[in-house]
Amino acid sequence: MSITLRLVAVLGVAATLTACGETDLERTATGAAIGGGVAALTNGDLAEGALIGAAAGAISCNVAPGAPNCY
Repeated sequence: MSITLRLVAVLGVAATLTACGETDLERTATGAAIGGGVAALTNGDLAEGALIGAAAGAISCNVAPGAPNCY
């Protein structure tokens, strides 16, 4: 699997699930965990996956303000 495809997969899953949490910190932590998990499953770089997931979690309510738990 190419690095680009892995990054898209990690970002897609992380972005989908990062609304888990009520605060920005919780969404960031959840995104990091999900991103790291997806990176592990796809044989990607764990730190890179966690970083991408954390970033997606941190900005999730700014991108989709109507998402669950976005106040």
